[in-house]
Amino acid sequence: MNRYFNESMETAPRHQLWHLQSYNLSRTVYHAYNNVPMYRKRFDEAGIRPEDIKSVDDLKKLPFTYKQDLRDNYPYGLFAVTPDRLQRIHASSGTTGKQTVVGYTKHDIDVWSTCAARALVAAGAEENDFVHISYGYGLFTGGLGLHYGAEMVGATVIPASSGNTSRQITMLQDFKSSILCCTPSYALYIADVLRDNNVDISTLSLKVGIFGAAPWTEGMRKEIEQRLGIKAYDIYGLSEISGPGVAYECECQGGMHVNEDHFIIEIIDPETGEVLPDGEKGEVVFTCITKEALPLIRYRTRDISSITHEPCPCGRTFVRMKKPSGRSDDMLIIRGVNVFPSQIESVLLSVGQVDPHYLIIVDRKNNLDTMEIKVEVSQTMFSDKVKGLEDLSKTISMKMQSVLGVSSKITFVEPGSIERSEGKAKRVVDMRSLH
Repeated sequence: MNRYFNESMETAPRHQLWHLQSYNLSRTVYHAYNNVPMYRKRFDEAGIRPEDIKSVDDLKKLPFTYKQDLRDNYPYGLFAVTPDRLQRIHASSGTTGKQTVVGYTKHDIDVWSTCAARALVAAGAEENDFVHISYGYGLFTGGLGLHYGAEMVGATVIPASSGNTSRQITMLQDFKSSILCCTPSYALYIADVLRDNNVDISTLSLKVGIFGAAPWTEGMRKEIEQRLGIKAYDIYGLSEISGPGVAYECECQGGMHVNEDHFIIEIIDPETGEVLPDGEKGEVVFTCITKEALPLIRYRTRDISSITHEPCPCGRTFVRMKKPSGRSDDMLIIRGVNVFPSQIESVLLSVGQVDPHYLIIVDRKNNLDTMEIKVEVSQTMFSDKVKGLEDLSKTISMKMQSVLGVSSKITFVEPGSIERSEGKAKRVVDMRSLH
């Protein structure tokens, strides 16, 4: 079995990585300054010239990039290449209902595929494997990210996408899938359906699972491994940076190796912006140093984690980041989809007939994330006929599904029953046991 996909790079000496990162950072800064008006303006305002950035040590001089910058420049304002060089567009949800748009050149797709291939090989993937991908396909980066990575490894791809679990189980059995890629909660749901239908896991050929796109604990890892008879690996990515494969676990599972030849990671104090040393928990910041279409510089992910440069027994020299423990903003991840309370508020206010007081209750039932939205209806609606409330509930539910991309249960409560606060209103109760 191959331990590495790119051994010379994945085990490169730290000094070699530093020189490579410094060279690519310098090129990226010139590329962004010359082709992205926002970066040119921001650098000029900070009194920074591209020639001032000579090495990784100069990175802290550069200003941060925020998710709001992508929204403000929707859809293509941060792209650094002309349309004829684009090969693909992906997108994720945003607070305004507009999506965060990401572009890729052929080079960018190749880099992303390489990063995903490294993750797959680190989890034990080989050419004779059948990789069953149950991440969603489409604008979401999960499905196609692992798809291209598996093809680059030389494995056989089964692009199952998500949903229709009974059919997925039949495919897992009949196609002899050996590697499962999906969200961790969906893996447990598959295990539930297997149990409920008295299907013995010995009828499956699975050996490995690669799970991401949603937070999960070590306890969930153990449960997945026991119930599916596999070894479960973590993978990290976000569409703005590239997608799955930004970081990945090796067989030692002592943190996720960051593909440092393509992404520089920093951990900062989310309040002050100060760069924190190894081991200290803070906000994850990434700089893309080989991307052509969307060269994000010091992008604040809002994920909270820490890093270590200590040598890993697997032989990889890439820095390792811990599994993110939360976020520095109020974004929720429901079944792999980003959901913001402000999106929910926007839908409720657009529908009318309800008061602007609501509570989002997130839970996990049957190993799938659920979202209930308790909404205060106006006094006139509360005393209205049941049919009127049912129609209103259906209208809100359909609009939520359309805007958020995930289903939710709408529960009406009487006026004044949701707790008020003089400070910041408590909008979310997350009951998922992730601690």
